[in-house]
Amino acid sequence: MIDIFLSTYKFFLGATWLTLKLTLTSLFLGSCIGIIFAFFRLSKKKALNYLATIYINVIRGTPLIVQIAILYFGIANIITLSPFWAGSLALAIHSGAYIAEIFRGLIQSIDKGQMEAARSLGMPYHLAMRRIVLPQAFKLAIPPLGNQFIIGLKDSSLVAYVGMQDLWGAALSEAASNFQQMNTYIIVGLYYLALVLILSYLVGKLEARLEVDSNNRPNRTFKNLFQFKTASS
Repeated sequence: MIDIFLSTYKFFLGATWLTLKLTLTSLFLGSCIGIIFAFFRLSKKKALNYLATIYINVIRGTPLIVQIAILYFGIANIITLSPFWAGSLALAIHSGAYIAEIFRGLIQSIDKGQMEAARSLGMPYHLAMRRIVLPQAFKLAIPPLGNQFIIGLKDSSLVAYVGMQDLWGAALSEAASNFQQMNTYIIVGLYYLALVLILSYLVGKLEARLEVDSNNRPNRTFKNLFQFKTASS
């Protein structure tokens, strides 16, 4: 196994970098999609609410590998996507459905009295949402988003089936040439484990920096409201 590791580490390091790029791109796009559809789910406009509900149910109800195949093969007659962008968009759309539900639940968990107090002071809805509600929701979202990001990292292995040489694609290629499948897969598993541990450490540091409390409850203070009142008076 050590011989395989020493002879393939450069190859797998390149694949690791590709996996990281794929994961970061998809998670950034997925977070944007998730926030948008979270507000759609909270919207009083039925059309937006129905659109978000259909999107979330369809994406969560179908396998990710099917979504990747549809984007890579299914729309080839309309637009040609590279394996990287087909995989990134599929992962983004897939994770976006889960992130939307994370943000929807957290926004709804914030005490409604804070929004009412902000509006009573004359603060517009969008400004109250941006200054009062969303900062608390983002703080509380760190732990579940960290879990979703780890899932996204591991789910990225499925893009190997559309020809990408990510970590799992590199493992399949290497195992086919050296005929030592078990050892090769264990080595690649260790690469994934290292990435997950690093990501978990970074999420933990961010969580500690933002002081997310152990009860996962929002900091119910009116500091921002008082600042707004002072600035407006």
